[in-house]
Amino acid sequence: MTEIPITADSPTGVAISRTGLLFAGLGLVALALPLVQFKPNRIVLGEGISLTAALGPPGWVVLLGLAVALLIGVTDRASLPIRLAIGVAGVAAAFLILGAAVRNLTPPDNNLARVSPAAGFWLLLLAFALMMADALSRMRLSLRLRWLMLAAVLAMLAAILWSGWLDGVSVMREYAARQDLFHRESLRHLILAFGSLGAAILVGLPLGILIYQVPRLKRAVLGVLNILQTIPSLAMFGLMIPLFGWVAATVPGAASIGVAGIGIFPALVALFLYSLLPVVSNTVVGLNGVSPATKEAAYGLGMTDAQVLGQVLIPLALPVLLAAVRIVLVQNIGLAVIAGLIGGGGYGTFVFQGLNQTAMDLVLLGALPTIALALTAGIALDLLVEALDHRKRRRDAP
Repeated sequence: MTEIPITADSPTGVAISRTGLLFAGLGLVALALPLVQFKPNRIVLGEGISLTAALGPPGWVVLLGLAVALLIGVTDRASLPIRLAIGVAGVAAAFLILGAAVRNLTPPDNNLARVSPAAGFWLLLLAFALMMADALSRMRLSLRLRWLMLAAVLAMLAAILWSGWLDGVSVMREYAARQDLFHRESLRHLILAFGSLGAAILVGLPLGILIYQVPRLKRAVLGVLNILQTIPSLAMFGLMIPLFGWVAATVPGAASIGVAGIGIFPALVALFLYSLLPVVSNTVVGLNGVSPATKEAAYGLGMTDAQVLGQVLIPLALPVLLAAVRIVLVQNIGLAVIAGLIGGGGYGTFVFQGLNQTAMDLVLLGALPTIALALTAGIALDLLVEALDHRKRRRDAP
């Protein structure tokens, strides 16, 4: 399989990296945009302030340094490890610059003024993050090194947050005012995402195995699950309210075990229904993907149907099953935000409170951890699926 060239020769004969040119372009545009917004209070829109204005005279040195770092990756003379180092350093520098700007702009003893990240910060962060991700994908590091890189980036971000350097940023001030509530809603969000995933695996895996063994059920079962998947998320969560409200009111003992029209129970059920299709369909695909020769060899060794299923088919289909787990988990982490509309809790609580109060910093308090959690879960499960694929290929090589 040939690789698509990612460089182009300029008229001067210097090899230009197309991806590097894209990242540099994004970063240079970011440097021209406002870095932060200064707001007299948490409600008003505020005024955009550039990097140089936010940092004062040292800002020009920082601006020049960032521009040079971005331009280094434009030519192919920069090695991949250098681009990776620039990407990691750039991500860290973006947060450090944000904290410095907040400290420089916030008036002393002023509890009302807010400084929040503006378009320049987010675009600069994106440019360096893309540079880092591109270098990692092209370096073809071992799985162990990629796990270490993921852990190192998470540790770096956690260290910046726990150092207190960003405590003056508007979203961190919202967190400080709601710290206990944030921890409680974080736990609820994890329960919604992982609880619905666990229920989908417990139901979807046996259902997929049943369809594999009885193929005539495939069209009917997958047809129903496809219909459920096409229902808009707001409509699905809305349907749970009258349905489980009626169950709680008419079925004895239902309310005592937590069944209600609003709350975490209907949110879990809605997410569970959305999760079934990927689990069931990937189970069927994974089992059908096992080589017939492998199954015949297992039966030739005297294995029973149950042994072939448990010791041969499911282990060989595990990478495809984990791919379904990744799809469901990332999907549910995002959809769990909507649970806030029906009292299910989670990060959606802050998102919808912020929208009602026109407080975008409060919206970010719910949106940013949701994005971070989804990205981390997606990358970690991608690495796990790849590890299982490598193990399967090594086992099948003889």
